[in-house]
Amino acid sequence: MSGEGRPGRQRESTTHCPYCALQCSTVLSGERGGVAVRPSADFPVNRGGLCQKGWTAPSVLAVPDRLLTPLVRGADGVLAPAGWDEALDLVAGRLRELRARHGADAVAVFGGGGLTNEKAYALGKFARVALGTSQIDYNGRFCMSSAAAATTAAFGLDRGLPFPVTDLDGADVILLAGANPAETMPPLLRHLEDADLVVVDPRRTRTAERAALHLSPAPGTDLALALGLLHLAVTEGLVDKEYVDARTTGFDAAWETCAAWWPERVEEVTGVPADDLRTAVRLLGGARRAYVLTGRGAEQHSKGSDTVAAFVNLALALGLPGREGSGFGTLTGQGNGQGGREMGQKADQLPGYRSLADPADRAHVAAVWGVDPRELPGPGRSAYELLDALGGDGGPRALMVFGSNPVVSAPRAAHVTERLKALDLLVVADFVPSETAALADVVLPVAQWAEEEGTLTSLEGRVLRRRAHLTPPPGVRTDLEVLHALAVRLGQDAGRFPVRPREVFDELRRASAGARADYSGISYARLDAGEALYWPCPAGGDGAGHPGTPRLFLDRFAHPDGRARFASVDHRPSAREPDGTFPLYGTTGRVLAQYQSGAQTRRVPELVEAAPETVVEMHPDTARRFGLADGQTAEVGSVHGAALARVRLTRTVRPDTVFVPFHFPGAGRANLFTGDALDPRSRMPEFKVSAVRVTPAGERP
Repeated sequence: MSGEGRPGRQRESTTHCPYCALQCSTVLSGERGGVAVRPSADFPVNRGGLCQKGWTAPSVLAVPDRLLTPLVRGADGVLAPAGWDEALDLVAGRLRELRARHGADAVAVFGGGGLTNEKAYALGKFARVALGTSQIDYNGRFCMSSAAAATTAAFGLDRGLPFPVTDLDGADVILLAGANPAETMPPLLRHLEDADLVVVDPRRTRTAERAALHLSPAPGTDLALALGLLHLAVTEGLVDKEYVDARTTGFDAAWETCAAWWPERVEEVTGVPADDLRTAVRLLGGARRAYVLTGRGAEQHSKGSDTVAAFVNLALALGLPGREGSGFGTLTGQGNGQGGREMGQKADQLPGYRSLADPADRAHVAAVWGVDPRELPGPGRSAYELLDALGGDGGPRALMVFGSNPVVSAPRAAHVTERLKALDLLVVADFVPSETAALADVVLPVAQWAEEEGTLTSLEGRVLRRRAHLTPPPGVRTDLEVLHALAVRLGQDAGRFPVRPREVFDELRRASAGARADYSGISYARLDAGEALYWPCPAGGDGAGHPGTPRLFLDRFAHPDGRARFASVDHRPSAREPDGTFPLYGTTGRVLAQYQSGAQTRRVPELVEAAPETVVEMHPDTARRFGLADGQTAEVGSVHGAALARVRLTRTVRPDTVFVPFHFPGAGRANLFTGDALDPRSRMPEFKVSAVRVTPAGERP
């Protein structure tokens, strides 16, 4: 904090935006009800800029329906205010009862990619130690899991950007596959201004409008397009053979597959002209400094891991990863999407990217936690599979939700809602009454971003300090305090679950020491002193502070032999392709003024005015074909369900495709029509392509 305690000067706090993984630095001033925000001018990522969401973030601190007291559902079915002891005693009692009757896995935990590192760490520990359950996953499974699977296989390590964002400033060419940062993270555009952009997206997004070349494949065909680009890199003589020989393995097997993906075949499958494919490869291959970046558009598929792997193959063939000034990366979405997947709230992971299936990893973390490694459960269900199993035979009977709103964000949303209703106990910790909280048996009011201390890890692997500007309102507790109170009620020693974020972080450092995501050399003191620390940052044996690792892979990749792996992958159709009954591709995504499930942004008047409701963007020719007019309410339906949306005519979308943002509740939930097909490696649901029909509301064929 700066200015605190100085007479006549308003107190200010330097912290970070609560939304995306750029984690733009901001300065807060003023008291509750009148907090003002301005961007930090010297933070290299946002450089004095903020998006519309960042500028309005303080509004959420004073929303009229802020949760200020625990709520317990009574015998009449109504949520009513309750005291903390009453609510916590009820939750702990029901959890003990269900565990005794059905076993430890009868209780499940669902976390979020917006939780601080400390909260994500504590949540994983709470699930495995206090509850003894294997049933924990988080909404980041819907965000970064395909990219994580592919890059771990290729490089031996998963960090969204293995280089600082500022490295993009010097790029000559950047390929963006399935990413629309002009709407999802606008300050990033400051780092893309001098590069020629090649944008892969079925829509002509605001990012595509800035591109030197826009490739518009049919949804679900990005993998074929990536294979075709590698084919052309080989046949056009653009492969960096010296790099491939010295730093990689597996090229021949990858080429064996993509040899069959000549440009004209790719055009037939994707709809992208062969000449545009050639132009794209020549731009990338001819650049001195080039990057390949993927986003959710390429990743949220039942073949998302293979699609990312194919784009990694292209980058490796061109000699980009591990070369300063060039590289491959994935644009992490959620605010702590990077740290959230490193700290143990994922079904198969322990802190530091340690594995629940590895005896040495289990032993290390168990020693830090003071438990026998044999007491730690094994890997559990992935996010959708966990939600799908709720309340069923052999599935969890209770669920605790922290930092997520699956009623809106999960695929097959109507089905997931019914599974939540089937539970014996649903507990939601939140600061606003989300759609998921509305179903809960117990709602616990917790602090939000400007009221808590902690750390987050940005998309570039830099660990950042979140600082409290306000104290939580009376009656509100932090997530750490909630977990502590429940753990004690469940028989844990009070010292095992500290409530001070600094203490939790110090324990987290020990748990991650020596792991792939090693935080042991990072401390609050170093962060508060202004050091820019990127993991891995091991503790120095000589007492000197490790400088951190802003750029990975410059000397070697993280596999034992130091080489990156090409992947042998091939294109396959999506789980459900358009047909006579459902003739269109339906794809989902974000818009500038809203964020994720909208639980926060839909409470900000300026953002609601900019994007008030669900729309279905469709080409005018498509609308005429199906008898629809601009502004009309339509039903977007698939075999899984239907959402209501207002028609918005635009020529920025392919005639065979409609686009629906997923931020809105109720009958406007885009995820009412998304399906349950999962990537076999990452368990990522196929959000980005559904076979749909669009009809006037109330009219069905």
